Amino acid sequence: MINGLKRLKGEVSISGAKNAAVAILPAAILSDGICIIENVPDILDISILKNILHEIGAKITRINETSIQIDASGINSYTATNKEIGQLRASYYLMGALLGRFKKAVVTFPGGCDFGVRPIDQHIKGFEALGAKVEIEHGKVIINASKLVGAPVYLDVVSVGATINIMLAAVKAEGVTTIENAAKEPHIVDLANFLNAMGADIKGAGTDVIKIKGKRELKGGHTYTIIPDQIEAGTFMIAAAATRGDVLIKNIIPKHMESLTAKLQEMRVKVDSYDDSIRVSCREKIQKVNIKTLPYPGFPTDLQPPITSLLCRAEGTSTITEGVWDNRFQYVDELKRMGAKIKVEGRMAVVEGPVNLSGAPIRALDLRAGAAMVIAGLMARGETAISNLEYIDRGYEKLDEKLRDLGANIKRVG
Repeated sequence: MINGLKRLKGEVSISGAKNAAVAILPAAILSDGICIIENVPDILDISILKNILHEIGAKITRINETSIQIDASGINSYTATNKEIGQLRASYYLMGALLGRFKKAVVTFPGGCDFGVRPIDQHIKGFEALGAKVEIEHGKVIINASKLVGAPVYLDVVSVGATINIMLAAVKAEGVTTIENAAKEPHIVDLANFLNAMGADIKGAGTDVIKIKGKRELKGGHTYTIIPDQIEAGTFMIAAAATRGDVLIKNIIPKHMESLTAKLQEMRVKVDSYDDSIRVSCREKIQKVNIKTLPYPGFPTDLQPPITSLLCRAEGTSTITEGVWDNRFQYVDELKRMGAKIKVEGRMAVVEGPVNLSGAPIRALDLRAGAAMVIAGLMARGETAISNLEYIDRGYEKLDEKLRDLGANIKRVG
């Protein structure tokens, strides 16, 4: 429940990156020993992933609120098929990690948020290039290889998931694998750094060509800290602007936020960047903008729903073009319940503003749409009731508590 029209003020600390953590935890499968991973976000996706790893033989020990120890030496199964996997898109990273370790993997077809077809054809292309045979039967992906041999892989589309999965499979392959047209997101660099800390030889992560020299074994025994969450940071930046607030967002990497920072400044929001924090304040009227989501370093698709909520306050007509997913505007009908004037035409949304949103019962339809509903509730007059919180909990750690600490009137009920 949110009672809106409260300015957010104060400081907030950003948690570890969800998109990095869901790749780094499966990557621990490739180690022959113990890894300590710090800055792990306390979110539903990570809980599910820890359960899956435990089920296949990993020993996972909680060290403190944000650190865990993974002992992968006891993993004895290349099969990950429990029903929880169907809830988690990132479960497909188990394919690359188990294939890298055992030269075979059986994994339930991945699930996650429903906003368009999520083909795994580029993942399969990569596995086959390394010498694996891939079949899909009865909702499972079955992968076998007598051995994995490095090879050039050209991705037909820039795919974060395929880039990560090929990296996971290739680090123990014989010879050199080159991924061309690779994704460049910060969490791909983070995964490469984690694997290199175990003894892998990966160069070029963060560029569109990644080279991986295979190693026979990867060592445990090291501690690794996950990067801050770029999307959580962006969500709080947008929330600060939406409430005409003044918020210092700490524990972030400002460079990762540059595409959002540029758009907020174009909208006349004040953004000050420091070494590891950003201050967002807003006193002027929000100005209209045109946005197109693109792979990193472009504007993130995961910030498209939150910024759409903000654009309801902008002066004039704004457009948002979705350049990554086919069907990511399903949540717009929920905003319309609150009085938003948004027209969706294929991959483009046209937002008319400014509109005074009013509280209403609405639903989170996926993870980032859930964040958009929260921002809309913070902007709206009266009471907004948001259901389907499990989507928000998948990717945001204590979102309601953090917002309450900034002055929001927000509480969980039931």
